[in-house]
Amino acid sequence: MSGIGKGVATASIAKILQDNGFAVTAVKIDPYINVDAGTMNPIEHGEVFVTEDGGETDQDLGNYERFLNIDIPKENSMTTGLIYQTVINKERNLEYKGKCVEVVPHIPEEIIRRIEKAGKYTKADFVLIEIGGTVGEYQNLLFLEAARMMKLRRPHDVLFALVSYLPVPGTLGEMKTKPTQYAVRTLNSAGIQPDIILARAAHVIDRPRKEKISVFCNMAPEDIISAPDVKNIYEVPINFEKEGISKRILKKFDLKPKKKNGQKWQTFYTRILKAKKTVKIGIIGKYFNTGNYVLSDSYLSVIEAIRHASWANNALPEIHWIDAETYEKNPSLLKNLAGFAGLIVPGGFGNRGVEGKIKAIRYAREHNIPFFGLCYGMQLAVVEYARHVCGLKDAHTTEVNPQTKYPVIDTMPEQVEYMKQKNFGGSMRLGGYACRLKKGTLAFSSYRQNLISERHRHRYEVNNEFRDVLESRGMVFPGINPEKNLVEIAELPKHPFFLGTQFHPEFKSRPLSPHPLFMKFIEACLNPPKIHNKFRRVKK
Repeated sequence: MSGIGKGVATASIAKILQDNGFAVTAVKIDPYINVDAGTMNPIEHGEVFVTEDGGETDQDLGNYERFLNIDIPKENSMTTGLIYQTVINKERNLEYKGKCVEVVPHIPEEIIRRIEKAGKYTKADFVLIEIGGTVGEYQNLLFLEAARMMKLRRPHDVLFALVSYLPVPGTLGEMKTKPTQYAVRTLNSAGIQPDIILARAAHVIDRPRKEKISVFCNMAPEDIISAPDVKNIYEVPINFEKEGISKRILKKFDLKPKKKNGQKWQTFYTRILKAKKTVKIGIIGKYFNTGNYVLSDSYLSVIEAIRHASWANNALPEIHWIDAETYEKNPSLLKNLAGFAGLIVPGGFGNRGVEGKIKAIRYAREHNIPFFGLCYGMQLAVVEYARHVCGLKDAHTTEVNPQTKYPVIDTMPEQVEYMKQKNFGGSMRLGGYACRLKKGTLAFSSYRQNLISERHRHRYEVNNEFRDVLESRGMVFPGINPEKNLVEIAELPKHPFFLGTQFHPEFKSRPLSPHPLFMKFIEACLNPPKIHNKFRRVKK
């Protein structure tokens, strides 16, 4: 079922194989009719992850990149909509040479073609493929059919792992295997027998349960891998290896490790365990609530980037979710922001909560609280500065107020055309773009290089017509796109940390190589200047 940990399991197995010396890549299959994840609501689906080559994908590709410390191409993400679109386009182009194009075999054939292409493109020894959804659902049957066909054609090159949940009903206090037995039976009905079961549960699965699953699911007990709940997803590869998963996988493929190289990961995880001090970070957004629950997946990459940088600074992050609309309804609550070591306003779209975010940004600026604005967060920081420092009353982004007298944030001409044509899918400024940095700035001291590349996902930009007035009042633009002269970074030099990026640095943060801007932000949060607390007491 959704959220059980298939993505983390896929990434973890990929990492283990990589640490055994193999070249690895990973593919995510989603059963949605959407062509890509770009048009999905973050509250319903979670974060949209952006690849270096401009793909809008499921957040699991972010996990693959973070665990493997590599860039995953957009071709490694496929949906039902994309597959059908491709097959229909091929049919229209006569690529099937007049054949009657049918759901089977042509849809599974296209799926297989893309999987094989993913392996060849990255010259991978192993391709890890995650099939989204739940076994037995109508939506993923064609992907299971493609998997069955691959196993039939290349029986020694394909292995199946089933992630299954073993509940422990509170009234019984006993781990139940029956749902897993039925999951395997359902998978069998699609012509697939799992080679490995990843037994997800609140606790470690014991030997009697493994033996029971073994008997009823036609597997060796050693192929039942315990996958208990953990406080930190980066512990999962370590747990899998304790269960001997790499030995089981390599034995089935008649392979031996090329080399053993898991020490870096173990060292990284040990650092997490040793961290003692905490850093309290507030994330001010709007994609939080879904019914009675909080969906942190909406900002998954931001959360992970905060964690990576905090752990690298020997600190444990304490992340708090703050609904921006709170400050619109009750501005007096802004004073509570003084209790945070740092504030982040992440990306987003639309007008809900915008004025609350602007109020919070102003509070951070005036009270010397480290502030980090990501994409929309940077744009609103520019709006706030234009209003309250530059005297451009009612300055705004045209995304919220198309009639504003001072459109300090506006669309690029090509984006205007896309919007007129209602061409919204995959038409934003997407993927990696160059950014030239100015020496002597916070941004340059973070990266320590002249030219960088970062990933984008937006339509609106800082309006160059207002750059002079903003700079004349103290705002610095240390990062500029050299091709189109667009603002990539904005910062305030006389502040502990006040920086915003038009790009999304969180997409390039990795556990073993935290993003430099998040590193600087956390350093500022952990080491506030002496003026910091004093300023909070006297400023009104």
